[in-house]
Amino acid sequence: MKKKLKTTLALLVMAMASMAQNVEMTGPDGRLRLKVVNEGETGVSYSVTYDGKQMVDASPLGMKTNVGDFSSGLKLVKHETAQIDTTYQLTRIKTSQVHYQANELVCHLSNAQGQSLSVTFRISCNDIAFRYTLPRQGETGSVRVMEESTGFHFPQQTTTFLCPQSDAMIGWKRTKPSYEEEYKADAPMNERSQYGHGYTFPCLFRVGDDGWVLVSETGVDSRYCGSHLSDANNGLYRIAFPMPEENNGNGTVEPAFSLPGSTPWRTLTVGATLKPIVETTVAWDVVTPRYETKHDYRFGRSTWSWILWQDNSINYDDQVRFIDLAAEMGYEYVLIDAWWDKNIGYERMEQLIAYAQSKKVDVFLWYSSSGYWNDITQSPTNKMDNAIIRKQEMRWMQKLGVKGIKVDFWGGDKQETMRLYEDVLSDADDHGLMVIFHGCTLPRGWERMYPNYVGSEAVLASENLIFQQHFCDNEAFNACLHPFIRNTVGCMEFGGTFLNKRLNRGNDGGSIRKTSDVFQLATAVLFQNPIQNFALAPNNLTDAPQICLDFMKQIPTTWDETRFIEGYPGKYIVLARRHGDKWYLAAINAMEEPLKLKFSFPELSGSTVSAYTDDKKMQPQLKTQKIKEKGEFQLTVQPLGGAVWVK
Repeated sequence: MKKKLKTTLALLVMAMASMAQNVEMTGPDGRLRLKVVNEGETGVSYSVTYDGKQMVDASPLGMKTNVGDFSSGLKLVKHETAQIDTTYQLTRIKTSQVHYQANELVCHLSNAQGQSLSVTFRISCNDIAFRYTLPRQGETGSVRVMEESTGFHFPQQTTTFLCPQSDAMIGWKRTKPSYEEEYKADAPMNERSQYGHGYTFPCLFRVGDDGWVLVSETGVDSRYCGSHLSDANNGLYRIAFPMPEENNGNGTVEPAFSLPGSTPWRTLTVGATLKPIVETTVAWDVVTPRYETKHDYRFGRSTWSWILWQDNSINYDDQVRFIDLAAEMGYEYVLIDAWWDKNIGYERMEQLIAYAQSKKVDVFLWYSSSGYWNDITQSPTNKMDNAIIRKQEMRWMQKLGVKGIKVDFWGGDKQETMRLYEDVLSDADDHGLMVIFHGCTLPRGWERMYPNYVGSEAVLASENLIFQQHFCDNEAFNACLHPFIRNTVGCMEFGGTFLNKRLNRGNDGGSIRKTSDVFQLATAVLFQNPIQNFALAPNNLTDAPQICLDFMKQIPTTWDETRFIEGYPGKYIVLARRHGDKWYLAAINAMEEPLKLKFSFPELSGSTVSAYTDDKKMQPQLKTQKIKEKGEFQLTVQPLGGAVWVK
């Protein structure tokens, strides 16, 4: 009897000791809860609840490296806590003033060999960010990461809103992956991704009726690769590294960094509704600037001929027409796309740039990222990938007063490619140049990390509307996804807002736009990027409704505040943004039936607003509307239609 009692007491003490090693922490308001647990031989896991409801089941932590295996047999040895309360200003994201409050938990782990690894968690009211830190391992001062065990295990009732990671070295001139695949909405977790390579960040999950989770990453720079999610295995998604074939096989799949050092941040945004998803700033909250700038970069609107007039428009005379269009619209920039070095030439470009400046329009120039990892012939090529040539080119642009570059066709997430992104940004800032990326990866906190970064495509963008009618037919569906997924974690250089009915040079052929003009105006508010290359054309000055032109003349591109009002991914969205003291409310409808809206926005209580809506023939109309004292709105938005209120 005494022996049995001693055994029972011993087991109880061991259980209590094990429990003591587990740790829980909530965000500042107590609703979001993180739990880190010792799982015995399987290692250490984390789980997440919100308002007591399970949002992420027990999920693995750890990684395999060349200096030690931290993927299994990990133990939670000790932990430390701290509070974070910071503010920062950033004019290139969805809100210009950010107050970040979070509770920090640092978990110190040990593997079977006694080697140390720590995981830092930061838990705010709706966000969790975490990353690994490795100390120096004796005389070893560097590490190569073979794989991460990091996982995200969702409850069975979860459905997904995901974009598949494409095969490498496919698509136009073998330039993929470039984050331009098609989403599936409300798909089951057990459905295999289109190409079998998992899914690109960000990834949106609906956890039954309990809430929503957005998974992404931030803080990726030259010291790591870009990652994505694997296909699910019984609801468990894991961090996946790039494919060996990316960038024509150049560069390693396994990232490496010096010790002590840290990985990028993995992020989860959690909410009972979609509001925290749309309004999150976690991608920027946990990163820091990589360098300071001495330049004062100016953001704004731009015209570009290529989107409707394509390659043949890159000639001197057509570019003059788009410079004149920019001047007429009061826009700050013109983007001169591929082939300018061949069709116009460096000498005449000096004249063209001088002409633009005489019209108070500044210039962005297009470049290919490289030529040795794809088959691109659009020029200039083989300049941005070579440090010596790149700096010579940038000195030439700086001398002429060029304000920025658009660098295209990247095709990979390897560390070597991330290093080139950073090198281009750093050298460009030395020469006072802003940078836009196309055919590229997702930006991961880059708005705060790099002062001259202004946007990335990384989405099925406007050019696809030109290429196939299929994408015009699905334009509204995709537009109702981006504010919830792609655009919520980073600037999105979409290049949209068409006023042509037919998407070609003559407005008389090619793809047929199915959405209304007011829908197009609404996307100028819904899609956020500090420099917007709008898809307007010179003919719009005479064939587009004047109320649309007047709206596009005064639309801002930077925002001080963003508020989600209501919506559902792929169906509809109502969003408010503030620029200075002026509010813009935008709504679009992707459903087959009219959308009857009834909501309140107290900030406009008792105000008189300009209301842009579709009439019965889907033509734009502008009316003055008095908002009720409680800020109540009531409106019907037609299928493929939109509405915008401005105060």
